[in-house]
Amino acid sequence: MRPGRAARPGGLGRVVRAGLGRRRLQTGVMALTTLIAVAAAVLALGLLVTSRGPFDRAFEAQAGAHLTIRFAGSADDTRQRFADTARAAGVADAAGPYPLASVRLWPLRETPPGYTPPPSTLVGRAAPDGPVDRVALVDGRWAQAPGEIVLERATLPPGIQRGARVRAGQVEFTVVGIASSAGRSADAWVVPEQVARLTTAPHDVQMLYRLASSGTAEDVGAGQEAITAVAPAGAFTGARSYLDVRQVAQQNTAAFIPFLTVFAFLGLAMSVLVIGTVVSGAVASGTRRIGILKSLGFTPLQVGRAYVAQALLPASAGALLGVLLGNALAVPVMAQVAEVYGAASVLVPVWVDVLVPAVALAVVAATAFLPALRAARLPAALVLGRGAGVTGARRGLRARHALGRLPLPRSVVMGLAGPLARPARSATTASAVAFGALAVTLAVGLGGTLVAVQTEGDPDRSGAVTVRTVLPPQGGPEASLAARPADPAAVARVLEGHPGVRSLRRTSRTQVDVAGLTGGAPLVAYEGEDTGAGTAMISGRWFAAPGEAVVAGRFLKATGLRLGDGLVVSEQGRSARLTIVGEVFDLGDDGMTLRTSSASVAALESPYLPAVFGVELTSGTDRDRCLAELNQVLEPLGAQASATESPSSSVLAAMRGLIAMLTLMLVAVAGLGVLNTVVLDTRDRVRDQGVLKALGMTPRQTVVQVLTGVAAIGLVAGAVGAPLGAALHRAVMPAMGRASGFTIPQAFIDVHGGLLPVLMALAGVPIAVAGALAPAFWAARTRTARALRAE
Repeated sequence: MRPGRAARPGGLGRVVRAGLGRRRLQTGVMALTTLIAVAAAVLALGLLVTSRGPFDRAFEAQAGAHLTIRFAGSADDTRQRFADTARAAGVADAAGPYPLASVRLWPLRETPPGYTPPPSTLVGRAAPDGPVDRVALVDGRWAQAPGEIVLERATLPPGIQRGARVRAGQVEFTVVGIASSAGRSADAWVVPEQVARLTTAPHDVQMLYRLASSGTAEDVGAGQEAITAVAPAGAFTGARSYLDVRQVAQQNTAAFIPFLTVFAFLGLAMSVLVIGTVVSGAVASGTRRIGILKSLGFTPLQVGRAYVAQALLPASAGALLGVLLGNALAVPVMAQVAEVYGAASVLVPVWVDVLVPAVALAVVAATAFLPALRAARLPAALVLGRGAGVTGARRGLRARHALGRLPLPRSVVMGLAGPLARPARSATTASAVAFGALAVTLAVGLGGTLVAVQTEGDPDRSGAVTVRTVLPPQGGPEASLAARPADPAAVARVLEGHPGVRSLRRTSRTQVDVAGLTGGAPLVAYEGEDTGAGTAMISGRWFAAPGEAVVAGRFLKATGLRLGDGLVVSEQGRSARLTIVGEVFDLGDDGMTLRTSSASVAALESPYLPAVFGVELTSGTDRDRCLAELNQVLEPLGAQASATESPSSSVLAAMRGLIAMLTLMLVAVAGLGVLNTVVLDTRDRVRDQGVLKALGMTPRQTVVQVLTGVAAIGLVAGAVGAPLGAALHRAVMPAMGRASGFTIPQAFIDVHGGLLPVLMALAGVPIAVAGALAPAFWAARTRTARALRAE
């Protein structure tokens, strides 16, 4: 092609392909960084949308109740007194009053030993439709006569289906339907007149409200205050917001979103850094090539487009693979969402798969635009005649003279001076390493906190030995049903008499009715010494006197209670008043468990599940030998001792797996970013290396020179990245807790203690050295004659 002529069609494509072919390493790095950013962003945004979408759609389709309130009935109550609350300020619509009773639904069949059904909120409704909470029938039909019952799918007792028989007190029912209430307004429904036959006392009533403003907890709280202000005095006993129901439904997926969002932004930031470095390096090292292209007829616009395309093509491939990876990683997590709502499958929305890569590629194009614009503006005559710059060489020479006074080997001095010769390129390398050290520190912090959360998330888990008062089933289901729990008092005497036992505590579980909570709440009653030992408290203290109790933060949010408030728990007409004195960290039972002493709830005479003992052993006791001795005495009583097992959680395991995978990918990108810049630097200095080899530098000294420079950069970068990673962890972990409805104790978050900050700061050194190994050995193997001929 003659000079001055326009480039032929297709020439631009050959230029782009040639550029990608010359820089295969950089092309792979750009694709990988984009892949990480897109995969994490697709997963985070997909989980955010899909975890909320099914609930919100079902809630709106059923006109779900923003607020479900329970009022205590009395002999002189009339329906109109409660119906008048529908005219309270802020109420858009209301339904009720519906008669309500708390019952235990016993299946009319054999049950396992110690089985006790939880309290069920039973509501009398003539039809599933209404202005608020249009209950959706999943199977069967609505109750039409006394003796028929419809069960809520979300709280369906095990083994119960349509056509089964259940009993509440002395009244038997036939299950005629399975239904679903988006707001979880009840556990079961019967015809209204049936409720009066289940209790002799005046029954409570339920009101369901749609609010004009309900987007936040403050909006719902204001609506509740307006309603209770016009309700009969003293009638309000409890309420539940739809926001609490939604949070419980989303809790497993919501916790993924904060850390995935952080990794998505980290990946995007590294994409910007790496792509900017690659394109800038290509422009800087290809000025002569740019001049030749322009002399052959390529316009400035075509030259700029060529460099932008060399960034967009690998980024597009990475974005496509990132979408596929994000969707693949979402499958097991989305399965939990599908199970909650009874859907066949829940997938990442198509618009998420389109929006995320589009935004990522727009960022890539903007990042590559500035160095590409520089390439487009370079005058052809200037770049064709430009020689090698000497500014960097002079700067490096001054640094060598300054460092030469140190008592260090010459190769080490030259290596330390190398980063000072090209500060901009060294800053780029340091940024990549800092991101890697940040990611490692963040991952170590997240992993340490998740281990603490899993280990300490069960306040009932204590002691080296656990003793259960029911033997494991042997000989099939019939033998299991025939088994009976051991006498807890006899088991306690055996444990107290063993010399290896230092202390023990007994826990028994049941379900009690709590006003405002559909299905009541689990209750754990404690007996023994140091019942709160080792329990992680968020605020307040462990119970110490009769009538005191501790709960988790989610219980406080669901009931609207605070520390110091009292609540009434009931069981078949018997009640006990408790005062909440502490907020405990508790992941079990959706964080809705009440914990108190057995004496505090003795008046309930509640049917408890078989007792469990947590046993602490004296110092120096052989646990295996102690277990064998205890079981010789306990098994004839019908109990068994076993080593306390570490709890497991599929959700936390999935989180740790994702964190490890994304961290390894970011560290790999950081190492490849170092590799890219060291390769550019080594190629630029190939003639200098030839001169040094001619003067007697050995291959080993060449490797030491290259690695010393990047190790120094890694040390500085790690010292910057590690504290940033620790700070980011302290911000992300509480957000993960809030997203899932729990407050994580500060002691679980402060895991970067002792020598760990120093080790994390040193993490930048191996990242930098690993990335520089290949070019260091390449420089060492380069022959002196070839290096001296290089320009």
